[in-house]
Amino acid sequence: MRKTVAIGIQDYQTIIEQDCFYIDKTDFIREWWESKDCVTLITRPRRFGKTLNMSMTEKFFSLKYAERGDLFEGMSIWNDEKYRSMQGTWPVIALSFAAVKETDFATAKIRINQIIERLYIEFEFIRDSDRMTDRDRRAFDRISTDMPEVYATYALNQLSDYLYRYYGRKVLILLDEYDTPMQEAYVNGYWNQMVNFMRNLFNSTFKTNPWLERALLTGITRVSKESVFSDMNNLELITTTSDKYETSFGFTENEVFDAMDLCGLGQKKESAKFWYDGFCFGRCRDIYNPWSILNFLDKGRFDAYWANTSANSLVSKLIREGGPDIKKSFEKLLLGETLRCVIDEQVVYDQLDGNESAIWSLLLACGYLKVLDYEEQDQYEKVYAGVFYELAITNFETRQMFERMVSGWFEPVRTDYNDFIKALLLCDRRAMNRYMNRVALQTFSFFDTGKQPSELEPERFYHGFVLGLIVDLRERYRVLSNRESGFGRYDVVLEPRNPLQDPAFILEFKVHDPEREETLDQTVQDALGQIGKMRYTESLIDYGVPKERIYPLGFAFEGKTVLIG
Repeated sequence: MRKTVAIGIQDYQTIIEQDCFYIDKTDFIREWWESKDCVTLITRPRRFGKTLNMSMTEKFFSLKYAERGDLFEGMSIWNDEKYRSMQGTWPVIALSFAAVKETDFATAKIRINQIIERLYIEFEFIRDSDRMTDRDRRAFDRISTDMPEVYATYALNQLSDYLYRYYGRKVLILLDEYDTPMQEAYVNGYWNQMVNFMRNLFNSTFKTNPWLERALLTGITRVSKESVFSDMNNLELITTTSDKYETSFGFTENEVFDAMDLCGLGQKKESAKFWYDGFCFGRCRDIYNPWSILNFLDKGRFDAYWANTSANSLVSKLIREGGPDIKKSFEKLLLGETLRCVIDEQVVYDQLDGNESAIWSLLLACGYLKVLDYEEQDQYEKVYAGVFYELAITNFETRQMFERMVSGWFEPVRTDYNDFIKALLLCDRRAMNRYMNRVALQTFSFFDTGKQPSELEPERFYHGFVLGLIVDLRERYRVLSNRESGFGRYDVVLEPRNPLQDPAFILEFKVHDPEREETLDQTVQDALGQIGKMRYTESLIDYGVPKERIYPLGFAFEGKTVLIG
């Protein structure tokens, strides 16, 4: 009988007791335990089963579930007598930082204090045991939502001590979504305060904790060791390029296709692969995200389920405010090309502004990009601090997410933007000028970092504008940016997919230079002269566009003012 495909259940016990659809990932328990690693950090994109696997691990090891071997009957782990005897035999501290999404450090710290206080309430029964002294009880009672930072950062170390004395065994610590507070701190401007807090918390919990048997942490990104894991030589880091645990998070292609057969959807396998395949973990090249697959199995239709579950605000900010090189690289990805760059999986958040390698590293960690190939550096490339990777957009679902993100940049001026596109296709320069100036006036600063006057960096705007053209005209045009043609390079060419039906456009962008040009109109003429001098029309003529249907357009920028001729 087909089992119910439940959406959004992250508790292992609930899934098993309600007999919901579940793909057995209990081999992760065996692999993790036999690794003998003291502290393991595993990074995977959001909604890839991290929380469910942590719940599964807690239910397997925790003394609270000593009589619940039934939760694992029929699973792979239960076939091994060694592991059957281990179930429910360890004191486990399990916590998650998923809810720490505050906009300032003071409230974020209170939220973390609440999480720690809840743990102490859970283990309150040990407070009055004969293994605790009066001084221990006073320290126990100091744990609260308003406790000083010095108490909060030592609280998990202290609780480990209490549990060791009570049970006579060292503890296992499971921390889910360890990096959520730091991502929020970066976005909301309190990074340094949060890093200092986390460094002290992690040091006392995972490094200088003599009562720790093993620890397991999960998150989306590998925050730089120097930021929060300084001096932790006992940390095993598992990223998306690591071979360990490569099939423990997410669904393999065989698992997806078997599930589709069970649900009567076997005839849609190729479409499922087109929509959702593409995630690469270690040597495994065909990983599917569980959230989209479960929704597809439940509803029987394709949609961008995974991409729709996140605001993607950080990714949007980094690309939108990035300089021309970042936007040009992103153009290549949107056009279906690949990007070759150096990747350092150790994300340094305070280096993200304008650091192209750091941005692509973050997008890879978040699952928006996939690795097609990589190569070690040779002796002449040692100036770089990483490995060269060939990257592409992960799959059709993530491409849709990126396209919606770019379209969203122009949503506040959607009417004027759409009117500009209509005027462009009609080659109505007067209307183009009217609508383009309205768009530029209202969105120019939106593409700037705010760290320098916007009028000094118009490239941030017009390369963002090109991304908008790529997305909004993709059905009728191939938008080619900074390509070779004739004797030089043009800025943008709109190459019609049907050259006998639609006209072609060459857009040359220039910033007004008052030392060389007296007026904006002169800047426009220089742009048009550049198109003619460099014979930019040749590639379009060779492609089959009639010469009389090729329209050169010069765009001159001065601050937020644009002149098109």
